[in-house]
Amino acid sequence: MTLDGAKHQVDHAFTREDMRGQTFENTFGGAVSFLRRRYTKDLNGVDICVTGVPFDQSVTNRPGTRLGPRAIREASTLQPFDPPYGWGYDPFSELSIADYGDLAFDYAKVGDFPEALTNHIRGILATDTASVTLGGDHYVSFPILKAYAEKYGPLALIQFDAHSDTWPDDDMDRIDHGTMFYKAVKLGLIDVERSVQVGIRTTNEDTLGITTLDARFVHEHGPVETANRIKSIVGDAPCYLTFDIDGLDPAFAPGTGTPVWGGLTSGQAAIILRDLAGINLKGGDVVEVSPPFDTTGATAIAGAHIATELICLWGWNKRQSG
Repeated sequence: MTLDGAKHQVDHAFTREDMRGQTFENTFGGAVSFLRRRYTKDLNGVDICVTGVPFDQSVTNRPGTRLGPRAIREASTLQPFDPPYGWGYDPFSELSIADYGDLAFDYAKVGDFPEALTNHIRGILATDTASVTLGGDHYVSFPILKAYAEKYGPLALIQFDAHSDTWPDDDMDRIDHGTMFYKAVKLGLIDVERSVQVGIRTTNEDTLGITTLDARFVHEHGPVETANRIKSIVGDAPCYLTFDIDGLDPAFAPGTGTPVWGGLTSGQAAIILRDLAGINLKGGDVVEVSPPFDTTGATAIAGAHIATELICLWGWNKRQSG
């Protein structure tokens, strides 16, 4: 497709036939899908799909992240014209990428939600397709990790966040976006010796054995050394990367439920993610984008870029081995 094709392209979320290639559809028009990929439930031949989980019923502070997937998709329409900067390859052309749509669930039956999400991801993984999930609050990572651990065994977790989300909570039926990684450790979903939390700047004395590279570490040592340290911890273990948007400082991502000052800049995050190329990434998510508090749209833009970087990271190894 060429730039001239923008005169004729419309609603590629439904009409595009080739799952690969850039898109030049007007950013301000057309049906919105992530990166203008085609909406489909048929994952035959799809390498990686993006799916939304509009759930925010486990938050401790401000709600609104149920609207996150829609906002991130809209923000992503700024990106599909050119290969993502700094990667040296074009995932849009080299990977078959689809938008799998959102998880359907009964908002009034909150107790049924975790299994519904785990089944949703199981269905994706059963087709040997990887997933990048748009949240939603951070609890969604827990049901997703269950599905991934069933397929790959305990995973190294790379978590960008202001909060550890490992506060004690032995009630496995309790739905809380601040305790789900405590549960993930206790259930053996996470390989703690290969896991790392980045950007932390709230107090939780018990790390459960997970290495912490807090926000001060990133500021003092820089993003390149931070990425190198992450890679040295994770090694070649199968890993899952979760990015809570409040890992970024509120100056760069104000639209979130529990903002904390002193966080990462968007520039630091971009360098770290790009320098993680080569990790054995199996899937990931970006969560906690809350449009009601995102007055400029900057938070959704950051979320869309992070999700795109996750696709690039996942595709890096496939490209090298292919």
